[in-house]
Amino acid sequence: MTLEEKKTELIERLLFLPTAQDRLMYLVEKSKKEPILGAEFKMDQYRVEGCLSNLWFVPEFDGKNCWFRTDADSHIVRSIAILLCNFYSGHAPEDILRTDPGFLSEAGITQHLSPNRKNGLSRLWEKIRQFAEKHHR
Repeated sequence: MTLEEKKTELIERLLFLPTAQDRLMYLVEKSKKEPILGAEFKMDQYRVEGCLSNLWFVPEFDGKNCWFRTDADSHIVRSIAILLCNFYSGHAPEDILRTDPGFLSEAGITQHLSPNRKNGLSRLWEKIRQFAEKHHR
């Protein structure tokens, strides 16, 4: 599935839920099914600066596609970070660079976040973008 297709499907799924609170709770519940990062990744070298909660980001490149894992000690930050990492994982760097996360606003997710949470997530996007640029041919 392309990022454009994923984006359309995600927006439709989230907008089906009536309120921003419902959307966030859906993401939090969904993120509870995702594995937590091991202690070896909850170190400063993986920490995303600029977020009040602890947010960790582990990128990998398999020679063709980027893969991202994340974790946080805040349920809301963790759920949206997982959403972003899962959204971009398995895609080529050039595809990632063509698709910014502005669609989260369309899906009714970011408007109701505190400035600190928005800042942390924008820092996470910056890390994803930088990693994709590094591996873009």
